[in-house]
Order: sequence, then C-alpha cells, then structure tokens
Amino acid sequence: MTYKMKDTLPFKVGGLLYTPAINSGIAEKIINKEYECLTSMAFCLEDAIMDNAIEQAENKLIETLDKIYTHTQSKDELPLLFVRVRTPEHLKSLSSKTAMFSDILTGYILPKFDMSNANEYLEIMSKINGKDKRIYAMPILESAPIANKTTRMHELSQLSNLLLEEKEMILNVRVGGNDFCNLYGLRRSITQTIYDIGVVRDIFTDIINVFAQNFILSAPVWEYFGTDDTDKWAQGLKAELSLDKVNGFIGKTAVHPSQIPLINNNLRVSAEDYNDALTILNWDNNSFGVSKSEGISRMNEVKCHEHWAYRIKTLGDIYGIKESVNEKLI
Repeated sequence: MTYKMKDTLPFKVGGLLYTPAINSGIAEKIINKEYECLTSMAFCLEDAIMDNAIEQAENKLIETLDKIYTHTQSKDELPLLFVRVRTPEHLKSLSSKTAMFSDILTGYILPKFDMSNANEYLEIMSKINGKDKRIYAMPILESAPIANKTTRMHELSQLSNLLLEEKEMILNVRVGGNDFCNLYGLRRSITQTIYDIGVVRDIFTDIINVFAQNFILSAPVWEYFGTDDTDKWAQGLKAELSLDKVNGFIGKTAVHPSQIPLINNNLRVSAEDYNDALTILNWDNNSFGVSKSEGISRMNEVKCHEHWAYRIKTLGDIYGIKESVNEKLI
C-alpha cells in the first residue's frame, strides 16, 4: 500500500471553500462556525484579486488571520486554513508576513504549478518549514505545459518525481478545471460535467495515472451554486461529484458555502463498503485471498482491493457512514 494508516490529514481537506482574501467579515464567520460542514478554507490572493488590489487584500488577510488567532484557543477548533499565493516570489514575501500565524495556518496553495516554477516553489516551502515540516503545500496543476498533449507526460513525470522528494510536506495535489477550459475557450453548462469536455477529461486521466498512487488528488471547482439543493446547480454538482469519486478524486474546490454539505456528503461511504474495507484490512484467512462481501453481492480480493479499502475506511472514519441501503449515495 502507498498510504500508511497515520496519513489521514490529506483526506480531511474535503470541500475546500475559496474566498477572496479581501473578504470582510470572514474571520467572524469562521470563529462563529457559521458554515455547515466546513473542513477547510482557502484565502485567495490570486485569480480572485485584481492586480491593483493585491496590497489591500494582503492587509485584509493579515487582519483576518489576526482575528482568528486572537479568538481561537486551539487549532483543532478551526477548519484547515490555507493561503493561495500568486508566484514563488509572492510566496516568499507573503510567508514572512504570515509567519506569526503559523499555529493556525495549515499551508499554502501553489497555483500554475509546473516545471517553470516547481523547484523554486518547493525550495521556498522547505525554507518556510525548516526541520518542522508543519506547513503544507498544495500545488495546483492547471497550466499549458500540462494541458498540451505533446509536453504533458514528460511534464507530469518530472513534477511527480519532484513532489515525491518532498512528499512529507505535500498535502494534496489539486487540478484546475476552469484554467484548463480557458486554454481552449470552453466552459461547461449547468447540465454538463467537466468530464463531458473531452480534452479536459483526457488531461485529468493522465494526471490521475501519474499521481494517484502516491498523492491524494482533489477535483476542480463546480462554478454553479444557489440556496436550494434541489435546483439544477445542485443536481449538476452531484453528477460531477459522482464522476469525481469513480475517477479517483477525493474532495473538491468550492466557491460557495452551499456546495460544502453536498461535497462532504459525497465523501461519506456506504455501510457495505465500510464493512468490506474492514474485512480486507483485517484479513485473517491464511489460505484464501478472496471472499464474498458482507452483502454477498460482490467479491472481495485482499491483494486487489487493499488500497481501496484503506481509502474507504479513512473516509468513513472522517465523514461518516450511510447506514441504510435506501439512503441515497451521491
């Protein structure tokens, strides 16, 4: 197996809620736990902020982190908190300003991560951490060298090798669906999923192929939202979440609080899956490597399903189990 049983933190990112770092009032919402099911939040200083407002946004971010730090007794009370920077140079300058809040910050999100900046990003992250390795990185794969089929596999292979060298501080590897779509002038409608866009689906397939054995991969944002989870935006999100899961993504970027409960519900597991996972992980038959599932509806094979079983058990322990067979699974 690739993952060890102690490595549960990458699974806890779940639905990562983005907010512009310039957002006023977000500190109070976090402190007062106003967002249902919130597991992680990203303060964005990149695409969500215009170039002429970056200084203002950084000042607001420091103010926000200071409020959270002042009103929080333990990091355990908070969702995982991340800052999305712009470039390696920005990471270097900003990290010095946010160093005083390292007790509440989980890490930094590294956009447009490719071989043109990967070494510099990782070198700065190593310096930020020193020997502690307490501040994590979440690189986002979303740039042209990864999208372009003629350069993709070489780029992905090099990036994977680099990240494996620093695996201890890589929490998730994320993908940027909208950035890939933008390269081709494409955009999915509310009734389509990202997987309906063939060129983007192919990029995801290659990313999963290269990275999924060693890292938790998180799915791209669904850009539609609302207040009624029976509306089209929610039905579209559920459809995409189902495809995220079956393709190997765990968790998803969110742009609105209404998306978080649906994302986290998708991370819950069925009772049959959970019980089968326990059977596989605690295999006690010295002769047979295969058995019927608890529901006697499928085959469990310890050598083939061990990695799956670890993921299912971990997700069930964190997000819960859907006990009833009639309880709808997304």
